Amino acid sequence: MNIFGPVFTQWNGFMSALHYTSSIEHILAELERIDLLIQVQLHRARQLHKADEEFQGLFIAEEEVNELIKHPAGLPRWATISSPWSQTDVTAALDHLASNIAEREIESAQRGIKLRFNQLKQMFNLTEFDADAFLVCQAPELDLRYERLFAYLQDDVSKRRPSVDLVLNLLCTSYASKLGFRQRFMASAPLLKYHLLNLSEDPSQNRPPFLSKFLKVDDRIVNYLLDCDDPDGRLLPHAAFIVPRTRFEDLLLPGDVKNRLSLFVRERGGNDHGLVFYFQGPYGVGKRSTAEAICKQLSIGLLDVNINGLMSSEEVDFRTALRLVQREAFLQEAAIYLDGFDVLLVEDKRTFLEDLSRELEDQRRLTFLAGDAIWEPVDAFQKVTFLRIEFPRTTHAERQQLWKKFLGGKASGNGEIDLRSLAGKFRFSGGQIRDAATTASNLALWRNPRKGHLTMVDLSAACRLQSNRKLATLAQKITPHYTWDDIVLPPDRLQQLREICNQVKYRSLVYDKWGFDRKLSLGKGLNILFAGPSGTGKTMAADVMAAELELDLYKIDLSTVVSKYIGETEKNLARIFYEAETSNSILFFDEADALFGKRSEVNDSHDRYANIEISFLLQRMEEYEGVVILATNLRKNMDDAFVRRMHFTVEFPFPEENDRRRIWEKIWPNDTPRSKDLDLDILVKHFDISGGNIRNVALAAAFMAADDGGVIKMSHLIRAIQREYQKMGKLMIEGEFAQHFGDDDNQQATPNEVKYGFS
Repeated sequence: MNIFGPVFTQWNGFMSALHYTSSIEHILAELERIDLLIQVQLHRARQLHKADEEFQGLFIAEEEVNELIKHPAGLPRWATISSPWSQTDVTAALDHLASNIAEREIESAQRGIKLRFNQLKQMFNLTEFDADAFLVCQAPELDLRYERLFAYLQDDVSKRRPSVDLVLNLLCTSYASKLGFRQRFMASAPLLKYHLLNLSEDPSQNRPPFLSKFLKVDDRIVNYLLDCDDPDGRLLPHAAFIVPRTRFEDLLLPGDVKNRLSLFVRERGGNDHGLVFYFQGPYGVGKRSTAEAICKQLSIGLLDVNINGLMSSEEVDFRTALRLVQREAFLQEAAIYLDGFDVLLVEDKRTFLEDLSRELEDQRRLTFLAGDAIWEPVDAFQKVTFLRIEFPRTTHAERQQLWKKFLGGKASGNGEIDLRSLAGKFRFSGGQIRDAATTASNLALWRNPRKGHLTMVDLSAACRLQSNRKLATLAQKITPHYTWDDIVLPPDRLQQLREICNQVKYRSLVYDKWGFDRKLSLGKGLNILFAGPSGTGKTMAADVMAAELELDLYKIDLSTVVSKYIGETEKNLARIFYEAETSNSILFFDEADALFGKRSEVNDSHDRYANIEISFLLQRMEEYEGVVILATNLRKNMDDAFVRRMHFTVEFPFPEENDRRRIWEKIWPNDTPRSKDLDLDILVKHFDISGGNIRNVALAAAFMAADDGGVIKMSHLIRAIQREYQKMGKLMIEGEFAQHFGDDDNQQATPNEVKYGFS
């Protein structure tokens, strides 16, 4: 018996096919059941509103007030109005519609057609009531006529969205069931927990009752049901969907680690097991690639999310953002990759970490956390499996392999490119090598747009650009200008500096290939002490080494790092070494005796913390695998126990006459105009000054000459020396040097000495 003629007439039109051809066709069929319920209630509401239809929803008549007083609580007035159809008829019609829908769903599944509304129900464990409530709220998103129908049923032309009360009234047959199903709209229930529906209030009401709040389907869910896969707009700046392409065999991980990961994922990696991995290691060691390989094996996608971006989002709070991420992962059939996780491990982010921990404990998605710092949850997760996997830095052989991979044909047959040298000098991760290779190619194209021939100069420059730029905010970057020909030192000291450079050049051969890496746990870097008076070439030597090794040089003034506040010195040093881990730079600590002076007996808290600071820096230096140079003007002030822990100690003596002559000869650029009367013998013999002072004098004399004829003369040099002496706190008085020329025939003044007043 067809008591709902219009409904079944429309339904029979859909039944022309045995299966659904699209998700929207399926949803429209489901809405026929909702239409039936609305039709029943509209008939009742019409009976009630016949008397005041002209002003319905605009005022409350006295008769209505009397009816409201008499009416029992819990149901609307129209619920008590008799209907031409019995509840049995309505149930039978609904069952008939549901049966037809089920048959077509089965046929659609057999044809491989995915119906997104069914997927939504399965993803979020929606009950039949949840699904019908969702459909009621979805209706206005597909056809605006439902807004007018809902306004009519709610007796208010301004209430065009379904309220909680209206949804309950449409779907519940008794007050008891209405009270029971009310719980399905709580914040912890799936519809609101995953923001499938959003609750809103009438702005004209101050703190309205829960039943009068309105329900709206979230825009992302509407789009999903309409076959749109664009991510939620609130996540777009901080999240991206990745189609995994990396395979396990492509990963540069130890074989046993790869095998165990692959086996574990096969056994326990399903998205319903609540598995959380923490991938710990620096940028570029393969954390994201490993997550991709796992997802590829499971045939799921990967949702890459930046945690710092979620925390700073202005649109939603952090916990809501986490729920949206989890929802997006469901919709995209993806695992979650939370990058930058260790930003939550600082003290002032504790509440964010607690929010994330609660969500991880409650979630059912495969989740990857990625960060640098070591972390284990304080309270072990009870409902999910948590595994921390530390990613080691690449070996020399792996770095060579990566360079070859990312440079491709550009490295083959190119005799200029020394991959072994690159892998040895720059201890890059895979990601950094990939970035550096790309940057080098761009630099080559900029240098020569036609050919773009790649050279070692391009690669070295690209590697330096990839070094951590944050270090420049903590230290002064020095661009190398000098070569071995510029520095004047005794032969033995120069040999020491070359030996240091060789240790950097061949470290990979000795540590990796020859096996010394397995014999040493710490101390694989180079700790060097440069000791000598000011101006004797300590900074220049570091400059020359940086140029030779093609590494960046950063100068840190320890006097600015040391703080009077307890704990601040260690914090400053920790930041420097943390940033230096990936910078592959030479760290040059000037004024080292500011911290490494002889340790005092512990007489007060200041002494105790000063010794802690020294121990902390020694520890970080031993852990650091790069080059650290400490410079001091006063070797005797240095703590002996500290000096013993240096790999090299290079003494920079005050230059003797022969060395000063070489310095004076080397100080002049080729283009500098100089008078023929310059007598370097006088300058060497009579002025005991260091290389740094000689540099200052030469530069000052050049500026004097620029203002006086354009050629450097002895008079300019003498005047420049006088200014340098004044700066040093010395006086150069006329006749001061006469003591050097006595009666001894061997000490007779030369003509130039007489000419310039040195006799």
